[in-house]
Amino acid sequence: MSGFTGTGALLRLAFRTDRVRMVVWVLSLTALAVSQVAGTVAQYPTQADLARLAATFGTTGANPALVAVTGPVYDATTYGGATAWQVVTFQTLLVGLMSLLLVVRHTRAEEEAGRAELVHSAVVGRYALPAASVLYVLLVNAALAALTALGFVAYKLPVAGSVAIAVGCGLGGLTFAAVALLSAQLTEQARTASGLAGTLLGVAFLLRAVGDSAAGAGGGGWLSWATWASPIGWAQQLRPYAGDRWWTLLLPLALILALLVAAMALVGHRDVAAGLLPPRLGEPSAPPWLRSPLALAWRLQRGSLLGWTAALFIAGASFGGIAQDMEAFGRNDPSLAETMAKLTGSSGSIVDLYLAYIFAMFAAVVAVYAVQAMLRMRAEETGNRAEPVLATAVTRVGWVGGHALCAAAGSAVVLAAGGLGAGLAHGLRTGDLATAVPRLVGAALVPLPAVWLLAGVGLALFGLLPRAAVAVAWAAVGVAVVIDFFGPVLNLRQPILDLSPFVHLPKLPGVAFQATPLAWLLGIGAVLAAAGLVGFRRRDLSPIT
Repeated sequence: MSGFTGTGALLRLAFRTDRVRMVVWVLSLTALAVSQVAGTVAQYPTQADLARLAATFGTTGANPALVAVTGPVYDATTYGGATAWQVVTFQTLLVGLMSLLLVVRHTRAEEEAGRAELVHSAVVGRYALPAASVLYVLLVNAALAALTALGFVAYKLPVAGSVAIAVGCGLGGLTFAAVALLSAQLTEQARTASGLAGTLLGVAFLLRAVGDSAAGAGGGGWLSWATWASPIGWAQQLRPYAGDRWWTLLLPLALILALLVAAMALVGHRDVAAGLLPPRLGEPSAPPWLRSPLALAWRLQRGSLLGWTAALFIAGASFGGIAQDMEAFGRNDPSLAETMAKLTGSSGSIVDLYLAYIFAMFAAVVAVYAVQAMLRMRAEETGNRAEPVLATAVTRVGWVGGHALCAAAGSAVVLAAGGLGAGLAHGLRTGDLATAVPRLVGAALVPLPAVWLLAGVGLALFGLLPRAAVAVAWAAVGVAVVIDFFGPVLNLRQPILDLSPFVHLPKLPGVAFQATPLAWLLGIGAVLAAAGLVGFRRRDLSPIT
C-alpha cells in the first residue's frame, strides 16, 4: 500500500464536510476584492478623475504610516494600479488566514477529535490525510483566484494583471497553508497549531509593514529588506498592473515546496494524534480560583482573548496613526467625503468618517470573536468534555453562564483595545491625547450591543438547534456584515438593511450618540440568550444531537 493511498477519498470527504464553509470563504473574499475595483471605477469614472487620484497619492502615498498599513502604490494612473494598492496586502492576509484555518481543521483537528485514528485503521496511507488537506486548500485557492481574476476582467482590467494579482494572493495563502501543515505536526492541539501559524502570519504582515514604511520614508532604507522576508511582501513585489514581475512567484513556490517536504517528513516520525513537541504537563491539582464554571470558561478562552485583544490593539494603532492623513485625501478629492458618508451612514469630517468606517470593520471582526467564543460550548459538547463537567455539581445554567459571560466581556475588551490603539495613535498625531483616547474608545464600544445580539443568536441556536448551530450562526454573521458594508452601495431596500444589527447603530465619532437603538439590540440579544438557555436545560447532551 502506498503512503498516499486513500488521498482521493479523503479529498472528496473534505469537500463534502466543508461545502458550506468553503463556499462562504470563496464568495466572501471574491466579493471583497471585486468590490474594491467596483468602488474605484465608481469613484473615479474618467481619466481626469484618475489623474486627481494619482496626484493625491503623489502627496500622501509616500507617508510611512500609510504605506505601513496599505503597502506602496506602484501605479495610481490606472484602475488596475489603484485596485492593486487596495487589494494585495489585505487580500493576501485574509487568504492566508483562510488557508491555515482550513489546513488545521482537516489535519490536527481531525486527530484531536479521534477521527483520524479511525480513518487510518482503514486502507489509508500515512500521508493521505495531510496530502488531501493540501490538495483541498490548493483547489479552494484556485477557485478563489479564478473568480477574482474573472471579476477584475469583467471591469475591463488587463487580463495579465488580473491573473497576476489573483495568483500572487493565492500563492501567499498557500504559503501559510504549508506553514499550518508544519505547525500541525509539532503540536497536539488544533488551537495551538492555528495560533502558531497565525502568529507567523502576523509576523509576516509586520515585516512587510516595516520594510514598506522604511522604503517609503527613505526611498529604500536599510530596513526595506524586511519586505522581501515576508510572503505578503512577495505578493506586493509582483506589482500587478505595474510591470507584472512574474519571477517573484518563484519565491513563494520555493518556500511552499520546502515547507511541504519538511511537513511530510515529520508525518512519518510521530504517532497519530501525537505532536513532535511534548505537551507541557499541568499542575497536579487546580488552584482555588479555578473551581467554578466561570473560571473554567475563562481558562479555556483566555488564550484566544489575549490574541484577539493584541491584534485589535495593533490594528487600531495602525489605522489610527494614518487617520489624520485623510484630510489631505479630502482636499485633493472633495467627493471622497461624500462616498465615505454613504458607505458609513455617518456624517462629520472626513477623519471622523474614516474612523467610523474603521470601527465598523472592528465590529464585524469582533462579532466573529464573540460567536466563536459562544460556540466553544458546542465544541466542548461534541468533544465529550461537557458531560463529565455537568455530571458534577456544576449546573447547566452555571456552565452556560460562564461561557456566555466570557464571550460578552471578552468582546467588550477586544473592542476597547481597538479603540484604545486608535485613540493613542491618533492622539499622538494630533497632539490631543486626552481628548482622542476617551472619544475613540467610546466610539469603538458603541457596536457592542450588535455584537452581543449575534452572540445571542449563537447561544439560541446552541440551545434550541444544536446540529445547525455552527453553520447558521456563522451565516448570520456573514449576512449581517455583508448587508452593513455592501447594502448602501447596492441600494438595498430598507427592510433588507434592517436585518443587520450593525445598520441600526449610530456610527460614531461623527454623529450624536443615540441610546434607543442600542437598548433595542440589547433587549433582543437578551431574549435570544434566554431562549438558548431554556432550550439547553430541556434537551439531552449528545455529540450528535
